Amino acid sequence: MRIVKEYIQDFINLIFPDTCLVCGALLHRGENLLCLKCLYHLPRTDYCKFPHENHIMDLFAGRLRLEKATALFYFQKASAYRHLLHLLKYKNKPQIGILLGKELGAMMLDSKNFNDIDIIVPVPLHKKREKERGYNQSYMIAQGISKILKKPALDHLLIRNEYTFTQTKMSKEERWKNVSGKFSITEINKLIDTHVLLVDDVVTTGSTIEACGEELLKVPGLKLSLAVLAKA
Repeated sequence: MRIVKEYIQDFINLIFPDTCLVCGALLHRGENLLCLKCLYHLPRTDYCKFPHENHIMDLFAGRLRLEKATALFYFQKASAYRHLLHLLKYKNKPQIGILLGKELGAMMLDSKNFNDIDIIVPVPLHKKREKERGYNQSYMIAQGISKILKKPALDHLLIRNEYTFTQTKMSKEERWKNVSGKFSITEINKLIDTHVLLVDDVVTTGSTIEACGEELLKVPGLKLSLAVLAKA
């Protein structure tokens, strides 16, 4: 039966070939979304090896009490990999989040620096925006990490109360005003004395993450760490 399924899939791929989302090359059996070459050349960070001392920790120094932080890769304007994040957020490609979340989770697992995480919490979208997009890209990433770390990814514990404007063209100050005080926790008891891994797609100014983190750190005994796909 397995062989028959493989033949059927090969036939479908012959008519509607899957191509790498980065370089456009035809994908071979066993490859998913990205070819092995592009996956290998992903501009990865080494933050998992140095989770207490890296550019993300520097960004939030004096702003947010983080235990550790990491990112899968560097977000570079001229890089072909930047296109992946656009597809994930705006082109109905949630599977990209799961795939790259697994890659990040594997790096975290290999480093052994994130073994004490208890719960994975994605940065939430407002219900209206999530309905428009069809999914929360941060939750897709969190699910990918969860599959590797074997820790629960829960998207209902932290919610966004207000529908906010897109922050793409906002200044740092405008971004903070746009998100400050817009998040709340639904079940505090499930977060008391836990180590939470907050997950997002990209960190730029860090305003949204800071607003989420401030709310989470109101929970007694909660420790907070951060994981993002890309560091701008």
